[in-house]
Amino acid sequence: MREEAIEKFHISKEPFYLPVRDEVDIFLAAYKSKLPVMLKGPTGCGKTRFVEYMAWKLERPLITVACHEDLSATDLVGRFLLEGEQTVWHDGPLTLAVKHGAICYLDEVVEARKDTVVLVHPLTDDRRILPVEKRGVILTAPDDFLLVVSYNPGYQSAVKELKQSTRQRFISIEFDYPPTELEIEIVVREGGVDPTTAADLVKIGQKIRNLKGHGLEEGVSTRLLIYAAQLIGRGIKPVVACEVAIANTVTDDRDLQKSIMEIVTTVM
Repeated sequence: MREEAIEKFHISKEPFYLPVRDEVDIFLAAYKSKLPVMLKGPTGCGKTRFVEYMAWKLERPLITVACHEDLSATDLVGRFLLEGEQTVWHDGPLTLAVKHGAICYLDEVVEARKDTVVLVHPLTDDRRILPVEKRGVILTAPDDFLLVVSYNPGYQSAVKELKQSTRQRFISIEFDYPPTELEIEIVVREGGVDPTTAADLVKIGQKIRNLKGHGLEEGVSTRLLIYAAQLIGRGIKPVVACEVAIANTVTDDRDLQKSIMEIVTTVM
């Protein structure tokens, strides 16, 4: 890939991110030490935004891979494809990241097949290499390269669980929903509503999160609170916005939806 082509992976505008604890300093130290990073936390709590912010701060390209159960090693490394009468090699996202010293972000890594995850092992120890078997070459990652993975521990099962041989190759930064004041500020900024409305939405979110383990698999994310705020900002009635962005999204159970809407109408 030509140098100008990798530019599309650079983040030119600073993403909005409010540090919750010392995650920025930890990430910077890991980057300087060439330590792979694992981000753990519930859906929609800011893991991806954090990676985007750090890529911008470090002025490195960010190549993101949304992992799924059909993701193969070939999808990550690359493949030969027919172009006319020629067979041409096309780098996969992981190979691109290694070649250009980018940050490679494997989102929801537990969704990938175990044999695919094993592929990254040589990049996560002192070797920092990527074997490209189909081409018979071994790429050495430059100092600028960093591997970052994320997953949601709440959805772990015996089938979808990171092996210890993989987990212990990373440092782990745990994420959770932001503290009240920070979450209100985020909803105001990202949702485009006034502080009072944002505070109500955050209060609703916190009350719904208390239902986790009582029929609700996952608490409402900050992302969904922002979606509700954006709808309200577009003139949708607050109760309706919460119904379509929160209650109908987090569960299909009618009784739980009713309980959530009771929380909404109580607060708003």
